[in-house]
Amino acid sequence: MIDPTVVELSRLQFALTAMYHFLFVPLTLGLSFMIAIMESVYVMTGKDVWRRMTLFWGVLFGINFAMGVGTGIVMEFQFGMNWSYYSHYVGDIFGAPLAIEGLMAFFLEATFIGLFFFGWGRLSKVQHLTVTWLMALGTNLSALWILIANGWMQHPVGAVFNPETMRMEVVDFMAVLFNPVAQAKFVHTVSAGYVTGAVFVMSISAFFLLRNKHHDVARRSFAVAAAFGLLSSLSVVVLGDESGYAANEHQKMKLAAIEAMWETERAPADFTAFGIPNQQTHQNDYAVKIPYLMGLIATRSLDKPIPGILELVERAEHRIRGGQLAYGALERIRANKNDVEAREMFDRHWQDLGHGLLLKRYREDILNATPQEISQAAMDTVPTVAPLFWTFRIMAGLGFYLIAFFAVAFYYSCRHNFQDKRTFLKIALWTLPAPWIAIECGWFIAEYGRQPWAVDGVLPTFYAASGLALHQIVMTLAGFTALYTVLMIIEIKLMLKAIRKGPDDILPSLQPSAASNNAASPATRQA
Repeated sequence: MIDPTVVELSRLQFALTAMYHFLFVPLTLGLSFMIAIMESVYVMTGKDVWRRMTLFWGVLFGINFAMGVGTGIVMEFQFGMNWSYYSHYVGDIFGAPLAIEGLMAFFLEATFIGLFFFGWGRLSKVQHLTVTWLMALGTNLSALWILIANGWMQHPVGAVFNPETMRMEVVDFMAVLFNPVAQAKFVHTVSAGYVTGAVFVMSISAFFLLRNKHHDVARRSFAVAAAFGLLSSLSVVVLGDESGYAANEHQKMKLAAIEAMWETERAPADFTAFGIPNQQTHQNDYAVKIPYLMGLIATRSLDKPIPGILELVERAEHRIRGGQLAYGALERIRANKNDVEAREMFDRHWQDLGHGLLLKRYREDILNATPQEISQAAMDTVPTVAPLFWTFRIMAGLGFYLIAFFAVAFYYSCRHNFQDKRTFLKIALWTLPAPWIAIECGWFIAEYGRQPWAVDGVLPTFYAASGLALHQIVMTLAGFTALYTVLMIIEIKLMLKAIRKGPDDILPSLQPSAASNNAASPATRQA
């Protein structure tokens, strides 16, 4: 057994790097499409102010993208450093989307970002606009493949365990690609990124308007962000409902923990708006419920019950016993590959093998586990409820606040008087952190709610870590913390410097002058 402290510190390190990296990703997703929209208006109208908007927000996009790439590459190395058995056990499935993301989406994105910045004055308007839309497409394709990989961890499909290689292997890549959990995560995540981009543009525009600077750029940017943000925030709620439905179908324990639903309720289940979960007594000390709402969200029906935590623990205990049978059959197969009876037994129970591995926390010879150890292992499938319960409500509350915020912004935008609403502009400025808080809460729910699994139902987290010494993980954790703190300071300083310069001062250094373009054109044609 690996030292539990090493496992927990490895989890902490990955959580630190992943959640830090995801500070950059949603802004990249949101800004890329807003920049494409702004340049589209420039090409259609020919008004120079839209070109200036495209370039200004493009600079902020480029700073954010560079930081996101650096932190993302470092994060992926941890699969080999801190989670080596995970990489061995499920690398055949998990590695494929990551490789495709790197070879197709990331290089597409990076190539067109280069053309976006250096193509002004060298490409025609339509050609450059095409580059900008392809840049936005590449950004979203990067997110797609990463979320397909993560979605497989939440709901492993299209793969089986091979007793000969002792690892999971792909048997249906299309099932991995069209995993319903992955698809729900993708659309929900990118729409949250669009909200982040809209809030960012609106907040900076509000800052300019409050300072009485760059009015032409700020007013138009505010209007674009208001419309784009309202549509995106509404889609987040709709697509979040789809994620809740997918969780009820494929991750019932996570959903039950989010709702602090200890006992199975009669359909349709109530939604607990406020409560005090008690993990020790397996009940809520206090709860305020909205009748029928949870049943409608999670099952989209009035007659389908949602299983509670304790019922799911009983199911887990049954699967652990099935995992013991699979583990025993696997040992017999490894001793004699021609043991037909053992192979038949393994084929019947291999899907419970991961649950059987939960017993490894208590004893090495899991075939001789006591009923008490089996009960303890089954209870381990319950994540800590209170953090999930409250984090979800913070995320949902911020989501509904942002809908109201964008609705007011869109109303003022339609009336063309938002620049006079100084109180609302101040609210817009202080709303800047809200989407990031909501998104980080969402990732916490997704990953913490999956525990104790690295891959849900397949590989326990404590079984997936590398056998590092405690001092090694402490040193790398301290190193990553220091490095990422420095990167955060650099990011903030670069962003603030670009914002202080504003669109008028930042543009001359980004493109060739008109005179130099005209002078270069004949030589270029001759060459």
